[in-house]
Amino acid sequence: MKNILKIASFIGLVLTIVPPIMFFKTIISLDSSHLYMTIGMFLWFVSAPFWINKKTDDQPDES
Repeated sequence: MKNILKIASFIGLVLTIVPPIMFFKTIISLDSSHLYMTIGMFLWFVSAPFWINKKTDDQPDES
């Protein structure tokens, strides 16, 4: 499950970073760029909090 969340998070990051570059190179329109970036933002914020900064079994306690 954790790996699926990581993959979804990275897809969200790609959807946030790549569309502005594609718009700059006039590959897609501004409206499409906004749509893809919005989808990527929601995907990132929904999936990332569940696996970032979580302790794994091999990490010792810091206290």
